[in-house]
Amino acid sequence: MPQNAAYAHYAILTAMLAPAFFLTATGSLLMSANNRLARVIDRLRMVLKELEDATDPQYRAVLEGRIAMQRRRSVLVLRGSQLLYLAISFFVGTSLAVAADAVFGYRLTVMPTVLAALGVLALFAASLFLARESMLAIQAINEEMDHRYMVARMRRREDAGTERGSQ
Repeated sequence: MPQNAAYAHYAILTAMLAPAFFLTATGSLLMSANNRLARVIDRLRMVLKELEDATDPQYRAVLEGRIAMQRRRSVLVLRGSQLLYLAISFFVGTSLAVAADAVFGYRLTVMPTVLAALGVLALFAASLFLARESMLAIQAINEEMDHRYMVARMRRREDAGTERGSQ
């Protein structure tokens, strides 16, 4: 085998492996997204259980708002995950296109590049969905803390009023 042909094979293999770095990043994000979705589902189940037991109409309205927030979060994580799976497909397709391009005499021209670019775009879009979900998660926990703080303050006032009335 001529030396130039050997180098060409190494160049092809190197080009096929380049998407692996994107695959690793995408896989890490996908694991994170799946963990986030599991947390959202766990939280949603807890709030639904609380809603079953709640009798106060105001508190039920608060819980229904939390359920709506968790639904929005789950949709965002789901869309992000779908885009991550799409990105994985594009990156695998990029590797295959590089190999096919070499086999067919470099007739695929820009196909490997287009597939890689689509994979990066899907990864970028998924990141935006997951970033939005993170903002909603922080908003949800802040609203929950504010509500619990308000309830604690009302109880303290009631307790203080009860103590004054009994004196």
